[in-house]
Amino acid sequence: MSKLLLINPSYLRTYGTNQAGIANPVYPVLSLACLAGAARRAGHQAEILDLSYRVYDPQLLRRKIVAGGYDVIGVTATTPLVNQMRDISFLVKDISRDILVVGGGAHPSSLPVETMQESALDVVAVGEADRTIVDLLDGRRLGDIAGIVWRQGESIHTNPIRPLLGNLDDLALPAWDLYPIDEYRKRITKILARYSPLTTIEFSRGCVFQCDFCGSKNTMGLGYRKKSPGRCVEELQYAYSLGYREVLLADDIFTSDNRWATEVCEAIIRSDVKMAWTCTNGIRVDSADDALFTAMRRAGCYRVHFGFESGNDEVIKAFGKGGTATLAEGRNAVRLARKAGLDTWGMFMVGLSADTEQTMLDTICYARSVEVDVMKFGITVPFPGTPMFSDLHRKGRLKTYNWDDYNVYNEAHSIFDHPNLSWETIRAFYRKAYIECYYLNPSYIWRRLVRSLRTLEFFWDAVFMVRFLYILLSQPKPPPEEQYAYRDRWEPLKINPENIRRYAVPQVRKRALASPARPPEPASSVEAVH
Repeated sequence: MSKLLLINPSYLRTYGTNQAGIANPVYPVLSLACLAGAARRAGHQAEILDLSYRVYDPQLLRRKIVAGGYDVIGVTATTPLVNQMRDISFLVKDISRDILVVGGGAHPSSLPVETMQESALDVVAVGEADRTIVDLLDGRRLGDIAGIVWRQGESIHTNPIRPLLGNLDDLALPAWDLYPIDEYRKRITKILARYSPLTTIEFSRGCVFQCDFCGSKNTMGLGYRKKSPGRCVEELQYAYSLGYREVLLADDIFTSDNRWATEVCEAIIRSDVKMAWTCTNGIRVDSADDALFTAMRRAGCYRVHFGFESGNDEVIKAFGKGGTATLAEGRNAVRLARKAGLDTWGMFMVGLSADTEQTMLDTICYARSVEVDVMKFGITVPFPGTPMFSDLHRKGRLKTYNWDDYNVYNEAHSIFDHPNLSWETIRAFYRKAYIECYYLNPSYIWRRLVRSLRTLEFFWDAVFMVRFLYILLSQPKPPPEEQYAYRDRWEPLKINPENIRRYAVPQVRKRALASPARPPEPASSVEAVH
């Protein structure tokens, strides 16, 4: 039996010091709950240390690790959090060379060899790691474990890709009980959740579309896999039994199969579990369906988010949205969702690859006119593993590989040069979008006022509107420097735009999912080109 500690880095620098600070996403991370569940089912001990709501404190980590006697420590990281992962890897090795340190998540899966070179990690688990973590805890030889990049002395090796899990019902139940539920009960914002505490859940994995700014395929693969309706209900009931009262559905495309999605909702209704839920992702406008939205509302869903991204059909095609998503479909989707009694959020972006001043103006005009309850605008950031990042690499437009700068909620002028627009223009349209869509939009103000009186949320609506306007009009401040303990021992960032490395993305293949996975081939040594 091995002892595992899973670490979620601090969010305070990433989310807590900018415009997202009023909606800091403090809730259990689903990926670590899934890994801990898999580890425990295999007979191992598992703990989760969530630093999301704390300051990054190397000394706190040191005390925890020294006292814990762990055999394996896993750290998850998106791009703006990966420097914490690097620092933690050196901290652990400073405590004991015998602890196996594993990195995973969106950034390490996108740049596994580079992540190894920049850190003291022993292993990067690429993609979904539910089975990988068990192999590592079982003590299998690293060369025999599919889906990892690993270190042997001065050499870095890459193993064959691990086939995607075929039957998601075979997964262990997420170990939500390992999170300190009281912390989330008192910290979650009213913007994100009506009922607390909140946790995340998944009913399906993967996406079949390839937007140029999205890197989800690097962790969940290209394709679509679903849990059975009964399993979805089982997970909701388990989360409810632990004290959670709302779940955030993390699926990329929940409505890809409307018949199945309706069956899930009907199973939830029959179970009579009193769990509220929302869809932050997963509702494509071209899959909007009156009957499905009605079933979702009856099943406890009260809010859906639509990823409009742009108010220009040509830009939508250019970044690879796929399917039949159009502006007209977007208006229809909002109409159907509102008819079913669902709150609607619209998600928009400026600085998309094909954006011009006119297309960003189109986005603002569209956002002003579509009848959503909340509009959220973001400046597009080219994250590693996305086609956008690769394209900017190739053209020499990336300006930094300091991952602390890759923050979706801060201005991205230090990251890259846009092919069509100056950063002064992008900043101006970003602020213009919020001012014109919220504060100079009479139809929205009236609609929001009526809604807030109906839902008794008038006080919180007023508070957040005033706070956000103050933040929006204030001079943006750079986030504070993270207090890293081992920065002097980090390897230099080694990514060269001339030698962008592309890693295989696992895909769903019917024959592969119908038959047992083949044993991995012998590992091959990788020589990085920099």
